[in-house]
Amino acid sequence: MARVLFAAAGCVLLLAATPAAAAGGWGRAKPAVPQPVAPTADPAAREAVAAAVETALAEDRLVDASSLLGQALAADSGDPRLLTLLGETSLARGDAQAALVTFARVPVGDPSGPRARQGEGLALSALGRADAALQALRVAVAGDPRLWRAWNGLGREYDRRRDWPAAEEAYAHALEASGRDALVLNNRGYSRLLQGRLPEASADLVAALEKKPELAAARNNLRLVLALQGDYARASSRGAGGDDPAALLNNAGFAALLRGDYDAAVALLDQAGKARSAYYAKAGENRRLALSLKAQDQRLDRPASDASAASGGGGHGN
Repeated sequence: MARVLFAAAGCVLLLAATPAAAAGGWGRAKPAVPQPVAPTADPAAREAVAAAVETALAEDRLVDASSLLGQALAADSGDPRLLTLLGETSLARGDAQAALVTFARVPVGDPSGPRARQGEGLALSALGRADAALQALRVAVAGDPRLWRAWNGLGREYDRRRDWPAAEEAYAHALEASGRDALVLNNRGYSRLLQGRLPEASADLVAALEKKPELAAARNNLRLVLALQGDYARASSRGAGGDDPAALLNNAGFAALLRGDYDAAVALLDQAGKARSAYYAKAGENRRLALSLKAQDQRLDRPASDASAASGGGGHGN
């Protein structure tokens, strides 16, 4: 029997290691030669440095951003705007703990305060401190409703709590404030995927890829939507990039498992195992889960006269 198990808390998601489904940060470093900036405490010079760092962050040039900030902070180590940018650079590098320490140095009442609280919330979220992250992100958007990354972060936190109305509202604010940024479209699409709203999820993910074709998270999420709709061939087909065929087949197989299409799941997971030269643990575990759930469904579908003997005293749990 086909069933969707989105709410089944006992199902362990064993998708292959692909880029994160929900994106929400700055990019990775792309080394380049930074332009030298003489240390100075002059306000106009600080403004020029801040603008140059903003550009470097937007272009994922984290090496440049770090170099510019290092020179500027040598002259004024307590400038709130530069500290906020330094925290964002640390966060983009994946060092959430260092970012958190830096954001804490920005006073709450400073004009850079809301943006620093945004970064603080995103860092706390990355560190798994969900309650503190939610509080910081709420403070950020209360101080400056234009902070789309904070709204986006709130959407992700609400997703984790399965508070779908709050997540939907947060993503709507993020889309408006960001001009429908591809990252937000991806994250709302993923949120709707989690809710089983597959046509709406697909529309968001396609829109994200139209804006940013290289966004791997959106591409992987769209593949999962296709698989959950039963289109296993398209979900597991390799694109122009260096997609791992075993991972694609594993993820399509897991989606088939969620749909209750156990025979298709086993077939796809068998193909995933064969596509790897070594044992593929995720595919093997998902295959065992598919067979177990299929056996449970077969027991439940039997007539009552022999179901008790077949099932023992067990039940169909989450």
